[in-house]
Amino acid sequence: MDQAPGRKVTKGRRKTAAGKGNSLRNQAFAPHPQQGSDIGLPCLWQPGKTRQLPTDPHYFRPVSARPGPAFPMPENRVLVLIPARMASTRLPGKPLLDIAGLPMIVDVLRRAELAGIGRVAVATDTAEIAAAVRANGGEAVMTRADHPSGSDRIHEAARLLDPEGSCEVVVNLQGDFPTISADNIRDVLSPLDDPTVDIATLAAEIHTEEEALNPNVVKAVGSPVEGRRLRALYFTRATAPSGDGPRYHHIGLYAYRRAALERFVSLPPSPLEKQEKLEQLRALEAGMRIDITIVDTVPRGVDTPADLETARRMLAKN
Repeated sequence: MDQAPGRKVTKGRRKTAAGKGNSLRNQAFAPHPQQGSDIGLPCLWQPGKTRQLPTDPHYFRPVSARPGPAFPMPENRVLVLIPARMASTRLPGKPLLDIAGLPMIVDVLRRAELAGIGRVAVATDTAEIAAAVRANGGEAVMTRADHPSGSDRIHEAARLLDPEGSCEVVVNLQGDFPTISADNIRDVLSPLDDPTVDIATLAAEIHTEEEALNPNVVKAVGSPVEGRRLRALYFTRATAPSGDGPRYHHIGLYAYRRAALERFVSLPPSPLEKQEKLEQLRALEAGMRIDITIVDTVPRGVDTPADLETARRMLAKN
């Protein structure tokens, strides 16, 4: 909801326990059937040139906020949706740009599959994106082209894919996070263990003054609840809170209760949302509760050609 121009900051890495999640990774990275391999896509990625992702990428080793499964729901109760569109002024055709042999949107899809929390689909208004996803064995759903935000797009997609409303949680994963870890995707669900929480998201502690002062880094301000969890009080582009103590870099990954998503998209843009240009403030102004899991890394988003080259270098090391 709050992706803005600017460089994303990646912090230190820490290793997970040896062998953790190997069976899940093996399942998620099993070869996918190729469909429509002769389609022509307006990007550098070529359907005949594919890359099998590693079972344990060296840069995906953050520490989970709590041990064990992050959320006790059965997988069929969680729907992970990745909104994607071609309209990027600074990086045209962004979802289909090649990163080490795969379109970027497919890299993100693989991370979501690796997380193993539920059904995963790409929600798009572009036939070329849908074709690329399906050619790599993924699921895509076509949505309208007039949505003002990714939240509105995933709302339509959830209704199309799950008209009976059996999925209780909808995860909104941005399509320009090709280096996000599966652990971080799992971590976003843990605040929903608390039935009073409407929406869950992530943040990581800020360690540099440059990051704290950067208006393109959205800061999450919250009150500690327990362990590595905050109750969100505000989100801002300003350097906040003031004084001594930690500040947090918000990560734009969200898990909505289904009813909360329905309510959220029905609300008009709020005054603070329009002033800060941060959509999540609409929920806070409406009295909805957002809780935050604190994680150890900020995934590098891709907004500029420089970001793209950095992501390519990271993924080419495997």
